[in-house]
Amino acid sequence: MKRQIFIGDVQGCRTALARLLDKLRFDPAGDRLRFAGDLVNRGGESLETLRLIHSCGDAAMTVLGNHDLHLLAYAHGHAPPRLRRNREFEEILAAPDAGELLAWLKAQPMFWKSRTRRLALVHAGTDPRWGPKATALRAAELEHALSVDADQYFSHMYGDRPRRWRPSQPHYKRLRAITNVFTRMRFCNASGRLELNAKSDPRMVPKGFRPWFEHLHPDWNDWLLVFGHWGMLGLMVTDRLACLDSGCVWGGRLTALVDDEQARTVVSVKCDRRSPK
Repeated sequence: MKRQIFIGDVQGCRTALARLLDKLRFDPAGDRLRFAGDLVNRGGESLETLRLIHSCGDAAMTVLGNHDLHLLAYAHGHAPPRLRRNREFEEILAAPDAGELLAWLKAQPMFWKSRTRRLALVHAGTDPRWGPKATALRAAELEHALSVDADQYFSHMYGDRPRRWRPSQPHYKRLRAITNVFTRMRFCNASGRLELNAKSDPRMVPKGFRPWFEHLHPDWNDWLLVFGHWGMLGLMVTDRLACLDSGCVWGGRLTALVDDEQARTVVSVKCDRRSPK
């Protein structure tokens, strides 16, 4: 039976990922790996991580996370000052297969949903005003920008404003707002205004805001929405939500949620806390 295997933020921890795949007895002939984004950065093995996942061919995909977009922006010369000397990114760019790996990464989606079941995957979250169809449309808008004019997209990508997506916004402001929803959000209010400075435990809620999934659009009822990004939230699996960022890069665990159409099982491995290169 084909298994859907959702995996949380790897962040360059290739050794832990290999252990997890062994523990899962991953079979590329039948299993499908679906990563929650942030494949790279901080773990010290980003190049090796990309190579391992890319080697799985059609058996593996990822949604793009903020660290994946950082890498792509870095490759286009648009990284902010704090990222301009990233050793892991430099190692990737110097690799003989850099072009192939980066082209594969850039072609990955912002959002994934099953064609036959109510399963979906995003890196950080989705806007309270968007159900599954609207979320897919906003993702397609970003994916189109990445495919036709990535350089312009990355030159406008960074920034906390606008705090709230509106369909009438100028093109690149609207794309930035969508990017921040998909890859950076943790807290928002019911109208979709983001609080991007708060990255802490969800119990420490900024005034006027709630964790984004407490404002989930009612069209998500009866869906399982899988996400990562929020290491301080940690592993959380309910009937409707699954956060799989269990802090691997900080010495926590790398977690998979295995769905075989009959049951869902959580499988994880311990990660070594490592000093980034």
